[in-house]
Amino acid sequence: MRVSRTQAEKNRQTVIDVASRLFREHGFDGIGLKDLMENAGLTQGAFYKQFASKDDLAAQASRRALESAFLRWSAAAAADPQDPLGAVIAFYLSMDHRGERMEGCPVVALGSDAARQGAEVKASFEAGIKDYLKMLGPWVGEAHGKEASDKAMAILSTMVGAMVLSRAVNDEELSKRFLQAAAENILTGSSAGDAQQGPRQ
Repeated sequence: MRVSRTQAEKNRQTVIDVASRLFREHGFDGIGLKDLMENAGLTQGAFYKQFASKDDLAAQASRRALESAFLRWSAAAAADPQDPLGAVIAFYLSMDHRGERMEGCPVVALGSDAARQGAEVKASFEAGIKDYLKMLGPWVGEAHGKEASDKAMAILSTMVGAMVLSRAVNDEELSKRFLQAAAENILTGSSAGDAQQGPRQ
């Protein structure tokens, strides 16, 4: 039976959504097309009607995952407009987020994989990472220009690195300490930067 264009597009979006989650759990090379399409409720044969290649899907799924992550940052920040950085840190550097293999930050889950992928996947990650940095920029004190940009990069690097290390160990106490130490370092550094620049007008 022929599928309508509307249904075909819905199917395509479903595959992208499912792939964005399964790639985060298994890695780009950790799940085959057959299993991926089965999880989307479709046949493997339908894949090639919707995507040029698995690399094409990987790029689109990465974009979707990073957009989803950005929305979660936005929601956390909106929930505490007086301290958006603190709210995002509390959400991101939490044991709950550590356990979210399918829904968590794609940079943590797939960053090392992305480094070995083609230009399209890297472009998706680059765009998402730049969005993270744009959001962080206004929260890092009154610094402007290169100083603010560098501070945002350092904070993001600390957050991602702490989560990677936290997930890499079996010792739950050590895992928590990585997250807590990173959060304290970021928030203390941010407060110190604000103090050096004086009170806000």
